[in-house]
Formats: sequence, C-alpha cells, structure tokens
Amino acid sequence: MQRSTPLEEITVSNKWNWGSVRLITLLCAPMALGVTACTSEEGPTEPPASTRPELAAAKPYTAVDLGVLGGPSQFASFSIAVDINSAGQVVGQSSERPGAISSRPFLWEKGVMTDLGTLGGNIGGATGINPAGEVVGWSFILPSSPANAPHAFLWKNGVMTDLGTLGGPASMAKDINPAGQVVGLSQIGGGISAPDVFLWEKGVMTDLGIGGLFLETLAGINPAGRVVVGGVLWDNGVATDLGTLGGCCTFANAINPAGQVVGYSYLPGNEVHHAFVWQKGVMTDLGTLSGNSEARDINSRGQIVGQSGFRAFVWEKGVMTELVSLDRRFDSAANAINAAGQIVGYSNTEAQDRATLWTRK
Repeated sequence: MQRSTPLEEITVSNKWNWGSVRLITLLCAPMALGVTACTSEEGPTEPPASTRPELAAAKPYTAVDLGVLGGPSQFASFSIAVDINSAGQVVGQSSERPGAISSRPFLWEKGVMTDLGTLGGNIGGATGINPAGEVVGWSFILPSSPANAPHAFLWKNGVMTDLGTLGGPASMAKDINPAGQVVGLSQIGGGISAPDVFLWEKGVMTDLGIGGLFLETLAGINPAGRVVVGGVLWDNGVATDLGTLGGCCTFANAINPAGQVVGYSYLPGNEVHHAFVWQKGVMTDLGTLSGNSEARDINSRGQIVGQSGFRAFVWEKGVMTELVSLDRRFDSAANAINAAGQIVGYSNTEAQDRATLWTRK
C-alpha cells in the first residue's frame, strides 16, 4: 500500500516501511509498490499438511542480497530494490555510504551497484526502469534549503534530466514504459498542495486531471500508455473507476501489457485490505498469507508479487506463496517481477533493509 507520509519526512524513511534509519523512494503505504515475469517451471504447489507451509513454499526460490552503495557494511546502511527489467537490471534506493543518512538512486547489474547521482540534493531514489535501461525516480534539487523539494527525473545513457513539475514545488516519477512515457505525480500550486497525476512524453509534462492523492502514491503505466493510480484506470483521456472489494478505497499499483491491474482494496468495514487483480471490469480478491495484503506488480503471464502480513509473496495460478527472506525474523516485501520470473524487493535484517533478488532454483 502507498504511504501518505508528509514531504518533510522523506528524509528518514524507507519506501515501504518507515523506520528510524530507512529512507523512502516511491512506493509506500500502511504496508506497501511493481513490474512483470515468468519461467517454464511449474509454480509452487500446496505442501503436505505435515510440512511447515512457509518453508515448503519457499523452496523454489533463492534470495540474494544485492548489497549497498559504498561496499559491505554491518549497520547504519540500507538498500531497497524497486524495479527490474527484462535484462535483469535492478533499480532502487540505497544509503550513499555506510553510516550516511543520505540516499541515492542506484542501478544494479551483474553484481555491481552503481550510484546514479542526484539533481543536486542529498536524497533520491529510482522507481522504474524500462527494457532500454532508462530509469525514472525522484531527487531533491538542493543540498539543504527551506525551498528544497524533490523533482522527477529521467536517467538515460548516464545523464540525469530534471522533468520539472506541473507548477508546484515538487514532483516524483513512478514508472516508465518501453516507449519512454513516464507517469508520476506533481504538485500544481505553491505550498504543500495535493498533487495531480502527470504523463511525461518527449519533453512535455501533461496533467491527467487525477488528483486527491499524495506524492508517495504509486502509479503504473503499460506499453500501450494506459495508466493506473489510486482507484482509477486512465486510457487515452478516459478515466475508469476500478471499484472496491466492498470498502471505501482502492489503490492500484501496476498494470501489465494485457491490461490486468493489481493493487490493494479495502474490505467492508474499512479496517482490512487485500491484494486484488482487476481484469475487464472484475476485481478479484487474492486473499492473504496473514493480516493485510497488497499486490505491487504483475507480469505478462499473470504472476503477481507483493506483501502480506509483512512478508513478501508471489501469487500464481490461484496460490499465494511466501518468499523466503534473507532473515526470516524480520519483514520483507516483493516489489517487482520481470518476464524471466526474477523478483526484487527487500528483506529486513539486523543490518537494516537490504535490496533482495529472488530467483527460481
């Protein structure tokens, strides 16, 4: 789920779960954000009754720590993986160096984590990457100032470009499709105003007229340029209400090439929310491992990843399966899945959050 954390708190939080030494990036909520995936292997099956469900479910996947910027560190450093493309390139947010409270957007590829820099500030994060390796995210524009605010960026061929705003002080990019279209949110007036959703294409940022959200709200865009954000599907100027699972609100996080939408929606009573998949006007409850659940991404074959009861999961063929984390004592979340079935997110350890890559064994 997305978190509605005030802008001034962005300096010490993490994208999904806010903590004392964690920083945010783009996806957040009372729980918490997405991309695509698959393999030729069969999905996990229900374990025998005598087997511990969580361990049996985790067997098909291996969790790998992607590290942090600045090299190995035991404490006071963190990293969170947010998206992964078809080439296995991973983007997210990491502490700049061990012990630093500043964070940087990163690109991880073939075992190497690279600092993408910022637009001038000390804090930033990457939120999406397309098949061409173009990266979007957000970065503060000044090291420190009362007027400091994050701006959406596009990183391409080593160059980071400020995408600007819709007239307000702040903006954040959330996703990018193969055509280079970028979706995000931007404030439209002075002060801390509620942002509108924007679509950026070929140097032009367009207000889609969808408001009432937060800068931290997630949004997704598919290859056809269809956008999902909040409880709305936007398609070529037409906004469609996705409905709910019986409660007050729905928050969509991602949309795949087939137009299947995932996110979370509240149940009657508005105290519990479940992950859902929406297709052709029908919203289906995906259930939960325990407690609340949220879907953060879906790939072209309908595999879904997210978080339930503070545990990362993959949903496939009607079955929600827990993904083993780096340290089973703490929480984890799966944020994205690519066409190869690779899943990225984070696992919390004693050394803080760590960007995590899950792959089939």
